[in-house]
Amino acid sequence: MGASEPSLRRIDPTTWEIPRDPRRGMRVPARVIADGELLAEIRGDESLEQLRNVATLPGIVEAAIAMPDIHQGYGFPVGGVAAMDVDDGVVSPGGVGYDINCGVRLLALPLAADELDAPTKERLMDELFRTVPVGTGSGGGIDLGAAQLDRVLREGPRALLARGVGVEADVECCESNGRLDGADPAAVSPRARQRGAGQLGTVGSGNHFVELQSVERIVAPEAARALGLAEGQLTVLIHSGSRGLGHQVCSDYVRTMDSVIARYGIRLPDRQLACAPISSPEGRAYLAAMAAAANFAWANRHAIAHRVRSALRRVLGAGVAEGTTTIYDVAHNVAKFERYRGRRLLVHRKGATRAFPAGSSEIPSRYRSCGQPVFIPGSMGTASWVLVGAPGAVQRTFGTTCHGAGRRLSRTRARRQIHGRELARQLGERGIAVRAASARGLAEEAPFAYKEVDRVVEVVERAGIARRVARLVPIGVVKG
Repeated sequence: MGASEPSLRRIDPTTWEIPRDPRRGMRVPARVIADGELLAEIRGDESLEQLRNVATLPGIVEAAIAMPDIHQGYGFPVGGVAAMDVDDGVVSPGGVGYDINCGVRLLALPLAADELDAPTKERLMDELFRTVPVGTGSGGGIDLGAAQLDRVLREGPRALLARGVGVEADVECCESNGRLDGADPAAVSPRARQRGAGQLGTVGSGNHFVELQSVERIVAPEAARALGLAEGQLTVLIHSGSRGLGHQVCSDYVRTMDSVIARYGIRLPDRQLACAPISSPEGRAYLAAMAAAANFAWANRHAIAHRVRSALRRVLGAGVAEGTTTIYDVAHNVAKFERYRGRRLLVHRKGATRAFPAGSSEIPSRYRSCGQPVFIPGSMGTASWVLVGAPGAVQRTFGTTCHGAGRRLSRTRARRQIHGRELARQLGERGIAVRAASARGLAEEAPFAYKEVDRVVEVVERAGIARRVARLVPIGVVKG
């Protein structure tokens, strides 16, 4: 990062701070949750400079915050958190990201991994690959007319129940019950609607996946029981978002806000931070469109889960399919109105997961004794973690933890180091069955392209923002 590299000071064992610098327009300090080893990897891109830029935004409260999986993104770093005062703050599409409500849903199967023999696992992976469309621009989604799409944009997954897609319990186990208030389909452009048409129930490309896993280890037995997880149990983790619809919403409003910055007297160190006052017509319109895209994403994962159950039914029988339950569904890329220390704030979470502690009224009642479920995927060759929110998250990070291991290599650099076919062969030798839309996309998501997820999760727990419950290991992966 050269001469512009921000100066950091350690303020506690898991927190580093870039002090507020009024000469650079910083209104608050910038803080990073990490240890020394992770910080060395974080310094490898421009994410700290981006975090420092976020600290210049009007109305930002307390600090611009980065999770240990932080890496360079568009405007905001991925793994960034910024809370804005609703009276004088701004909303920035770059603080949510292009894949609005990219998130993960965990399904628990009524079956142990040792009950699934190798030939049956291969048949199941084939069926999942046939049943759940994956890849860039993948078609094969649920066919929705204009009126039905409007209902999904307003209501989220609940709009699909009448079509026999999913069950009520799935909706109840979504963050915010799978619906953000204030969604307005009219704020979503015709182009965004067109791009999302036919994509409901599809995974897409990049780091999105459907992963068959086994619960390798339970760390917190009481919390695991509350969540319904046991050692050796089979699970399915779904990672997808709002597809082309959400991407276009972000593109539309980045252009809109870039055109009005001067009107509101906002000066930015990076045009990718394009924003508008929360209360402005442009701010309100973006929030209405973002909420609609977020609802579409929850409906998308809901529909994918329905398709997973269909594949389970065909391979393992109706009993397994009907006994497969949604543990929880969490969003990664959203801005939400929440209250902290007596103030109503708009919390931007980009590549970051809400992590509310036990007792929060925002958590489904069945989980209030242990805390909100949190899922941190690693990579297809390592592990994923189930955690629950801890009190430190409310105190230190506006109720937030990280959303994954975080990239350490770009997609281009990953492709230069391994071919997708060779990676699939290596994973197969380790008992991980791989189905992928393209060898190129598979190589881009090679395990070595990501930080070590166990270290990331350890830092999260030491920081007191979430605590570990269970470690899951992959046995089959469907990649976009």
